[in-house]
Amino acid sequence: MPLSSTRAVRLTRYPQGTPESGDFEIVDMPLAPLAEGEVLVQNSWMTVDPYMRSRMRPGKSYVDAFEVGGLLDGEAIGQVIESRSSDFTVGDQVRSHLGWRDAFISDGEGLHKLPDIDVPPQSFLGVMGMPGFTAYVGLLEIGRPKAGETVFVSSASGAVGSLVCQIAKLKGCTVVGTAGSDEKVKWLLEELGIDHAINYKTAGSLSRALRAECPQGIDVYFDNVGGDHLTAALNLMNNFGRIAICGMISLYNATQPIPGPPNLTNIIIRRLQVQGFIIMDHNDLLPAFMKDMKAWMSEDRIKWKETILDGLENAPQAFLKLFSGESTGKMLVRLSPPE
Repeated sequence: MPLSSTRAVRLTRYPQGTPESGDFEIVDMPLAPLAEGEVLVQNSWMTVDPYMRSRMRPGKSYVDAFEVGGLLDGEAIGQVIESRSSDFTVGDQVRSHLGWRDAFISDGEGLHKLPDIDVPPQSFLGVMGMPGFTAYVGLLEIGRPKAGETVFVSSASGAVGSLVCQIAKLKGCTVVGTAGSDEKVKWLLEELGIDHAINYKTAGSLSRALRAECPQGIDVYFDNVGGDHLTAALNLMNNFGRIAICGMISLYNATQPIPGPPNLTNIIIRRLQVQGFIIMDHNDLLPAFMKDMKAWMSEDRIKWKETILDGLENAPQAFLKLFSGESTGKMLVRLSPPE
């Protein structure tokens, strides 16, 4: 029986500080009969990502802000369950940017069939998707690590950081990472095989703890956190070091301006290269990433972990867990068919 409605998540207000469950609500949306050239897609997986927090405030960043009262969106994997399009057939697995809903109608714009690669479909939201591509570009194009160098990765147990760690190891580097629990530290050391890991919540002085693990200094810093992590890294960067600024999650929920690191003069003294990057600017590298990541995965040289919540009703909670440290690897929501 054709679907006549779907559930979707709407933003009820802009969060003040750390997002709360009351900032979101689930609503029912009607689905019209398909017009010629359209398809009906039922989502099976959706992603929540830290960058979405920057869209939950007025004004424009590198992406448009969500509108209060409007539906949220983000990457999702789904299956075509009805088609009046010559480009898609029933059963096609597709990737879209229409997550945060159980199902949707599309005219095909922004809808992409999944490549014929023997990996779980949700991998295209993680290791084979935006997080993996971000790790690949940020480390290899901006960090440019060389064998024997020391690479420091903040939020090393996250979707991006965990892949940065592994690619750096593949390139022959010494890898040091931070995480927010002893369990995550153990995973980084025992499963991913990085050289040193620090629980930043129990380390006391992060600068001292990092100095103990990086006696030769830091050559490349991949920054997902900002704040005290960036300050600590700047104290230990070697001359001509490279810093790839991917994210600053420690600042995303700030309600007033936060002072920057007090040691920025080290950028000059040590002739550092510091570059922020947005992954959409590097799509020319996507074929190389897909080729390399596919090879590494087939050779069992890359591992990944997923934290999964079930059901659209738990999508807001999955997003909140990004800021409470309750996830390891890629945070995903596995969607159930609408009732």
